[in-house]
Amino acid sequence: MGVTAGVGTAHLMAADGIVCGYGAADEILKGAALHVRPRELVAIIGPNGAGKSTLLKAVAGLLRLKAGTIDLEGAAIGALPARERARRGIAFVPQEANVFAAMTVRENLEMGGFLEPRTVSERIEAQFARFPLLAEKRRAAARTLSGGQRQVLAMAMALMVHPRLLLLDEPSAGLSPKAAELLFDTIAAIHAEGTAIAMVEQNAQEALAIADRGLVLVDGRSVREGPARDMAGDPEVRRLFLGG
Repeated sequence: MGVTAGVGTAHLMAADGIVCGYGAADEILKGAALHVRPRELVAIIGPNGAGKSTLLKAVAGLLRLKAGTIDLEGAAIGALPARERARRGIAFVPQEANVFAAMTVRENLEMGGFLEPRTVSERIEAQFARFPLLAEKRRAAARTLSGGQRQVLAMAMALMVHPRLLLLDEPSAGLSPKAAELLFDTIAAIHAEGTAIAMVEQNAQEALAIADRGLVLVDGRSVREGPARDMAGDPEVRRLFLGG
């Protein structure tokens, strides 16, 4: 059963009927939908190759739509370039190459604040207050950080623009169990402060544990959504994605 927007529900971001891919003849997404309400955390789960990361890239403006619509607070943004979507409050943190390795932590945050250069110093200090570990390492090159620390830096860079919607692509990929646990705690804290988040995550059980709602993507289509707690306890979802 496809996923569609609920009647009368106020969505911060609504993407419907999304068809796109990485080439003229390539369709990774085949009518996918993603809806995020204000202050909501949505965990997007599904098998490898389902199009989960592609869906986030489409919302961020990194892929051209072949069909479908994307609205942000009721305004159509599906034809806007990525930079303009960022100006309107959508921040995307890719799975890889998400920090500038040769730059210091502070310089990375400066890059994250490029949309509002006049207030960048004030916003950097706000991120240092939020993430004391980054403050301690402000002069260290990003390449010297651990995997988990680099992911925190990447999220801090995205938060520099005060996003309305934070898109996280596989944030725990490649991390140790302990580092992943700390990272999920960080994501939960960002969500608790009121930032809406859509997160693609292979670690489905942990993702659903901190999410408000879950979305299952299979073969480029949104096939199921619901409260995260219900999805975590659903026998079929558990069998297919949660290992039990």
